[in-house]
Amino acid sequence: MEVAIINYNAGNVQSVLFAMERLGVEAILTDDPATIRAAKKVIFPGVGEANTTMRYLRERGLDEVIRSLAQPVLGICLGMQLLCEHSEENDTPCLGIIPQNVIKFRPKNGEKVPHIGWNALYNLKNGIFTSDLEGEYVYFVHSYYVEAGNFTTALTDYTIPFSSAVQKDNFYATQFHPEKSGSVGERILRNFLSL
Repeated sequence: MEVAIINYNAGNVQSVLFAMERLGVEAILTDDPATIRAAKKVIFPGVGEANTTMRYLRERGLDEVIRSLAQPVLGICLGMQLLCEHSEENDTPCLGIIPQNVIKFRPKNGEKVPHIGWNALYNLKNGIFTSDLEGEYVYFVHSYYVEAGNFTTALTDYTIPFSSAVQKDNFYATQFHPEKSGSVGERILRNFLSL
């Protein structure tokens, strides 16, 4: 199987499956550990609440499956946050793969939370980003963000500069939704798929 999309009771997984279809890539939506481990690439997308989702992953052993993966893995939105150490959302211990924390937005200048809409990427570093993506706009929907740190590969400004993407080893992740970010998101997904 080319791509396994982890199905774990989170919203938005179907749109990632459709994005793979548009790119002509064979993908399957699954929660089967053997299928996930056998895939050439794994996508860990999602929209939802951190604590409930982590409980669901633990109950099915998917937390250990994700930690054990050696092929390229792409976390999207909640998937990115769950790859981190800890989320302020209901004080949730996460997968601990990327040693950064997830913080709730605390608006200073009347900004609305959640952060919804198009925003720019900057300070891009290797991974799934090419230099032509600097300054491009992508689509966000989130109330929590990953703090900027050593594993940040792209920044975006909203109340403060935050990690719009991170990477550690074979784990790549975006806070934005590449599957909803038009041609820019498509380029980023292609970059991931060509790793």
